Amino acid sequence: MSIQPNVLVILTDQQNQQAVSAYGNSYLHTPCMDALVHGGLSFENSYCTAPVCSPSRSSLITGLMPHQTGIEINGPSLKQEIPTLGDIFCQGGYQSFYTGKWGLGDRRGFNFLGDEYPEGIPRQYGTNTDPIWTDQAVDFLYRFKQRDLSSDQPFLLYVSLHNPHDICYWVMNNRDLVEIPNDIDLPSLPPNFQSVFDEPEFIELCRQRTYYGNELNWTNDWNEMEWRRYLYAYYRLTERVDHQIGRVLSALDENDLTDDTLVVLTSDHGEGVAAHQWVVKLMLYQEVVKVPFVIRWNGVVPENLVDRNHLVSGLDLLPTVCDYADISWPTGISGQSLRPLIENPSLLGRPYVVSELQPDPKHQEMKGRMIRTARFKYIIFSHGQRPELLFDLEADPGETENLAYQVPYRDVVLEHQALLLEVIKDTSDSFSMLK
Repeated sequence: MSIQPNVLVILTDQQNQQAVSAYGNSYLHTPCMDALVHGGLSFENSYCTAPVCSPSRSSLITGLMPHQTGIEINGPSLKQEIPTLGDIFCQGGYQSFYTGKWGLGDRRGFNFLGDEYPEGIPRQYGTNTDPIWTDQAVDFLYRFKQRDLSSDQPFLLYVSLHNPHDICYWVMNNRDLVEIPNDIDLPSLPPNFQSVFDEPEFIELCRQRTYYGNELNWTNDWNEMEWRRYLYAYYRLTERVDHQIGRVLSALDENDLTDDTLVVLTSDHGEGVAAHQWVVKLMLYQEVVKVPFVIRWNGVVPENLVDRNHLVSGLDLLPTVCDYADISWPTGISGQSLRPLIENPSLLGRPYVVSELQPDPKHQEMKGRMIRTARFKYIIFSHGQRPELLFDLEADPGETENLAYQVPYRDVVLEHQALLLEVIKDTSDSFSMLK
């Protein structure tokens, strides 16, 4: 086993943390992701930094929050002065390669194995793009083993796949993406299907938006069966990306690279999966902000373990893989290496994780912030009546009862406000807590 492992990062798009059959979800079958779960360590409390593609991806690749990277909505480019994961690994003696969806403006920091969106392929559908990007990753692994590549340096390979993101288009009546047999046994609705009582006006405004993340408008006339069909379609799309992940893992095996390669599987954000009658992303509910985070390195990372105690952020990807690769990471980033927690689970880890939301490109002053501590989750929005949410995740994991305006929880609210204010100050966040 090499001192510096090869590093393979597999990123899916819009995968809810529980959309893995190894975690007990009987509505789908993901044998390839299951193999990583059983062969490594999973973090159950893993959160994205923002529930939308590009902002979250900017954090994964820099270790900084979206407001620090300059990407708070889809569209802008990553600030040129910020080094990427690829830059850092190249400086640390690695060859850095990338295939798949980028979404961060000008591509830099990696050797890109192909076009982000191959010519002639409908760019919006992962069903079309994922097999091509996987072909590129598989071909790379064979060439690396055969030493067609120029040196004996270890590699960083970032494989950024697109599904189950196709659910966005299925919701908007592109039903040919997933055909649903009439006699199929559909998934049940979640226990927290109903909206939170007295939901913040900010969320109501988001439900009504007719542009940018307007998928919710397509659900207005859905009945129970339509919601269940949506869940069925989502899980089938997740199975499609699982198949592509399996092809990459098989290429590792076939080229005798598995034992020398650290693999991380995660996603840029989750999916509403009908909780609170929410679809797609752009909100701070658990189903949307919790994502898989699995790490495997045979003989080094413990096998078949689920860490249910430590809080993990997408910020932590960069310092974690740097730590295992024995590469220094930039000072001043917000992420923390997970290696100490993996090697010594009794360590406390980070006391909280933070996610941020900017759901409306036409009204970029509309923002939300979330802070999750060991037991509670506090959310505050910039606009509208009733802007705060507080959930006791120990007693109410489905987030069905808002405690923010209940007198017995006033001290808990103040405690979380103080923590969030500290983060805002430390990271030069422009979000205002003044009400």
